[in-house]
Amino acid sequence: MSRWRPPSPGSTAIITRAGFERLKAELDHLWLTLRPEVVKALAAAAAEGDRSENAEYTYRKKQLGEIDRRVRYLSKRIPALKVAEGLPADREAVFFGATITLENHASGEEVSYRIVGPDETDAKLGWISIDSPMARAVLKKRIDDEFEAELPGGRTRFLIVEVRYET
Repeated sequence: MSRWRPPSPGSTAIITRAGFERLKAELDHLWLTLRPEVVKALAAAAAEGDRSENAEYTYRKKQLGEIDRRVRYLSKRIPALKVAEGLPADREAVFFGATITLENHASGEEVSYRIVGPDETDAKLGWISIDSPMARAVLKKRIDDEFEAELPGGRTRFLIVEVRYET
């Protein structure tokens, strides 16, 4: 029996201008501010002597590893991203960057989502990835169109109430 699994599909390399700027700011903060502070603290902890029982040293090594891992990821990801500029010609259809209001067909409840890149999703803000099942189901649909999306709770039917784009 083999343990081999096919690689998971890569995420879409598209992002909004604001999301791109946030990622660049995070990389700069990690590399120019946070990492030098942690390196100084690590050197101070290492100077205390026996490293095998030095909790501060162990913590700082782990923290430095996490920072370096994120810096490596951002350094590779940022050049691969394509910033989506401008608005689509048809503003009544759903495309990347749209904020949509949907009505659940069964319950009548309205929800709003903004379709963004996978690197900037935020459930609290209602920002969903363009790679999510909901976004894939609603893409290219128009106001008053009905569609079904396969969600964790099962197949759900929605009506598009509003589509808007931030300028």
